[in-house]
Amino acid sequence: MSAPASMPTQRLILASASPRRVELLSEAGYQFEVRIPEVEESHDPTLSCEALTLENARLKASVITHQQPGALVIAADTLVYLDNIPFGKPNDLSHAAEMLRQLSNRTHTVCTGVAIASSDGFEKTFAVLSQVTFKSLNDALIADYHSRIQPLDKAGAYAVQDESAMIIHSVTGSWSNVKGLPMEKLMEELTALGIESTPSGL
Repeated sequence: MSAPASMPTQRLILASASPRRVELLSEAGYQFEVRIPEVEESHDPTLSCEALTLENARLKASVITHQQPGALVIAADTLVYLDNIPFGKPNDLSHAAEMLRQLSNRTHTVCTGVAIASSDGFEKTFAVLSQVTFKSLNDALIADYHSRIQPLDKAGAYAVQDESAMIIHSVTGSWSNVKGLPMEKLMEELTALGIESTPSGL
């Protein structure tokens, strides 16, 4: 559906509890509000990474668009995939350590699905994939790394922005996507809707 003519003047809302997404959108210079959607996310392992993250992003966006009519809502969902198996947020520290053991010395995919929507029925969705290669990790290093970050709220039990040199060998594709919001593609889509950012210092 085409964007409403009034879209450039709409309130912009980020439907996310993630401080990393808030940080990325703020650093890009957007003025927005934050609302946290209460949804039961899908965990269907039969779906592709794109389909699953997009389904969850659309669910989150839908909740907030109904609560905030007239606003333009951005929602996202990020998952780590290894051998076509999704890695969400760990249940506890033991689960977090096991995740890193599986990711050790391997290349995995980080997939973020994004939904941009409003209460009048407008919706634009897209998914972005990045490839992350881990160093070889032993249990002592994993324990040290997890003592420095908060792994329980992060897909795959790691954060590309926190102490990444300890565990990450390389990132191919969008770095911000691995952090939780593919800003290159998102900014392109927002610009197409007439919504411009104002980076600090400009």
